[in-house]
Amino acid sequence: MTRKLDLPDSCAPMSEGLPFAPSAARNAAPIGDVLARHLSAQGNVLELASGTGQHAVAFAARFPGLVWQSSDLAPRNLATIRARVRATGLATLRDPVTLDACAPGWGMSRTGQDAVVLVNLLHLVSKPEAATLLAEVPRALVPGGVFAVYGPFRRNGVLHSEGDRAFDAHLRAQDPAIGYKDAAWVAERLRAGGLDLVEQVEMPAGNLMLIARRPSGSA
Repeated sequence: MTRKLDLPDSCAPMSEGLPFAPSAARNAAPIGDVLARHLSAQGNVLELASGTGQHAVAFAARFPGLVWQSSDLAPRNLATIRARVRATGLATLRDPVTLDACAPGWGMSRTGQDAVVLVNLLHLVSKPEAATLLAEVPRALVPGGVFAVYGPFRRNGVLHSEGDRAFDAHLRAQDPAIGYKDAAWVAERLRAGGLDLVEQVEMPAGNLMLIARRPSGSA
């Protein structure tokens, strides 16, 4: 799953010699507030498609009892994340691993996760790729584990703001296979994988955050 897309953060400024995504700086606190309601005090967290690594650093600092494992597929992102991780000195923040979140099979290779976190990816991949990702997540989670996914979504097939309509059109002009997914479709795929949707949260800038949990008694 690799695409070269023109995105709002594509020309991200540099901060301390590393690419810096303004959107990640803006949304880290509200995403963290939702995570604080659902993450365990201790455990292992896998972040998919970690990008610049800003979220990994912010959340590892905010949740010191959690071992935070970032991942990405792009070599440039992996180098950026690695540099950020090592600059923090946080013992619970691991070096990133190479992982294609839309490839079949990764879930069984990353079992034992108390949480999986995904920010701003589903609208950048095709529907079959998104379906594969959503099918793999439950396989990585322990019973009682949490999946948190954040981003822009359709609601019952509808894009509710002019900004969403413009951005979705911009994405589809670059690749007709990608664009906003419907929140109900995502919830359906999560339920098909054996997860329970426990919260759907309205977030700033018209985004949503979906929280799903693997039942505690599941094998």
